[in-house]
Amino acid sequence: MTDATDPGLQSTGTVRPGGRTARTREAVHRAVRELMAEHGGEAPEISAVAARSGVHAATIYRRWRTRDALVLDVAVADVNAASPVRATGDLRADLLAYTRGLLDAFDRPGGLAFVDALVRASREAHLSPERTEELLRPRLDLFQQLLDASGTTELDPLDLVLLLVAPAHLGSTFGITDATGDAAERLVDNVLDVVAGRRSRATRPARRG
Repeated sequence: MTDATDPGLQSTGTVRPGGRTARTREAVHRAVRELMAEHGGEAPEISAVAARSGVHAATIYRRWRTRDALVLDVAVADVNAASPVRATGDLRADLLAYTRGLLDAFDRPGGLAFVDALVRASREAHLSPERTEELLRPRLDLFQQLLDASGTTELDPLDLVLLLVAPAHLGSTFGITDATGDAAERLVDNVLDVVAGRRSRATRPARRG
């Protein structure tokens, strides 16, 4: 097993890129995915992850602390990989590409299980606000780059979570959205309507008293 004194895993949220730490994280993530697939999306015990991954349980506890925090980390990583965010400067095209990738990820076997685990873990893991932000920050930063590339100041990254990610997840949960229909275009058009509305209000002359 991986030595529990691995210097690359000094504390929660401290990960050195590449090398031993990257291999450890990859092995642990792979074990979590396999175990969740085998057990209907249920978050695995850390002891089971240690046995499957070959990484010492003490190392896993020190890096992630709870199984829910571990599942949350895996879920965020998988969503980031399945639905990359591009920033070409064409707001509609970039949002469409992202949303279609997101819906496609949700449509895959087990796709919703990890997102559901993310939601459940965020509620149950009792993560500090700083740790939660650390896990979500890479995706929020990418959203900001997308907005910056198109010069869109009427939205912030949280708007994209509320206007795209949340309804895409809800729609997929109830089977009313998929990657092959027009759901992505409808969601993106809703976002652009919000942009247009906020832009219009911002440029509207103030009323005189």
